[in-house]
Amino acid sequence: MNLSLYTSSFSFANKIGRVLWNICYWTLFRPFGTSVFRSWRNFLLRVFGATLASSVNIYASAKIWAPWNLEMGDYSSLGRQVDCYNQGKISIGANTSISQKVYLCASSHDISDFRHSLILKPIVVKDQVWVAADAFIGPGVTIGEGAVVGARSAVFKDVEPWTVVGGNRAKFIKKREITK
Repeated sequence: MNLSLYTSSFSFANKIGRVLWNICYWTLFRPFGTSVFRSWRNFLLRVFGATLASSVNIYASAKIWAPWNLEMGDYSSLGRQVDCYNQGKISIGANTSISQKVYLCASSHDISDFRHSLILKPIVVKDQVWVAADAFIGPGVTIGEGAVVGARSAVFKDVEPWTVVGGNRAKFIKKREITK
């Protein structure tokens, strides 16, 4: 698919792409929930423009709004019931786990504009990150390499590399150290 067609979330081409994706999602992606169909699900996402390493694992119950705005590195995973609301680009690095029920939101609205215009802000999740269950990652956030976002956290600002954050608003808890 030609990604330039999908530059605007409200363009006709984008709407047609989303309709086609939703038909495929409900009929060809979601029903094939076992791990033996991992490659099939990745294939479908690539057909719709996702940039995925061959080792990516995306659960069938994960919801992806726009595959053409998704990029994932080697050995990364989108867990069960992840909501990837990617009107804006979402990039996930290698060896990264996005746990169940996480909400990734790469867009918002300009509340100072009377039209409430859409704002697209990419989310970047670097390598070796763990985003724990039911966390919210807001628009424009970068999660640094090796960081851990605690369960049920709400992240609205960048997370430094090799730190652990948690809470609503997520706050620094400690530095992450790896022991062998």
